[in-house]
Amino acid sequence: MLASFLITFREGLEAFLIVGIILSYLSKLQATKYNKYIYFGVMLGIIVSLAIAYIFQVVLLGIDDTNIKHYLMIGILLFATAVLSYMVVWMAKQSKDIKGEIEENLNTLVSAGNVFGMVFLAFLAVLREGFETVLFFSSLNLSQNVTMQDGAIGGGLGLVISLLLVYSIMKGAKNIPLKEFFKWTGLLILIIAGGLFGSAVSMMQASELIPIYVPIVYDISSVLDDRALFGTFLRALFGYNSSPTLLHLLSWAIYMLGAVYFWRKTYSAK
Repeated sequence: MLASFLITFREGLEAFLIVGIILSYLSKLQATKYNKYIYFGVMLGIIVSLAIAYIFQVVLLGIDDTNIKHYLMIGILLFATAVLSYMVVWMAKQSKDIKGEIEENLNTLVSAGNVFGMVFLAFLAVLREGFETVLFFSSLNLSQNVTMQDGAIGGGLGLVISLLLVYSIMKGAKNIPLKEFFKWTGLLILIIAGGLFGSAVSMMQASELIPIYVPIVYDISSVLDDRALFGTFLRALFGYNSSPTLLHLLSWAIYMLGAVYFWRKTYSAK
């Protein structure tokens, strides 16, 4: 539940912040007559995101062939790891200037009366975060067997709290300090994505797509079993494994070293 909360809290905050910036700047331009088009873009983004979630959960995962389904699960995990890792780095580069870029785009759109452009701006903001959320939820369900109820509770709380926080920010702050927030939540997302990547490696080994080499590097199940209460929590949040194979451990370590390196490099850049 905590993993789903963190995901929707971060993704919801990104989407709501962008929409909040758009609405706030339209008010500043005395162009609130265009607000309805922003809301329409938001609703359209939500509908398309739900459609994507339906395709992932019902159509694709409803395939009867075990082999195809297993390969599909591996593909989703690898794709989620790649896309979400990229989006963390992308947001790190964009967070500092995103407010100015949105306002510049809005100036152009309002001056031209480009209604379609306004709808698309809001639609894209919501769809991007919605797509990331669908990827994360599908991957968590595949790799850590997160129940629908836990996912819904955690996800719902994350969205509500992110919405309330954005409302407070937009009402009480002139400057939005996005960089620090995205820096540390981005690191958390990368750690979760590392767990997804490790799960993909384990699935590939189970399917005999890649060799096992050393089946168990160490076994600390007696200390912290990944099937026990706290171990299950760590597995769901970070992909913890109490008895990993050599390739699983090396793959996870290489991913995390690379991810943290690029994360630090991106945020330390002037």
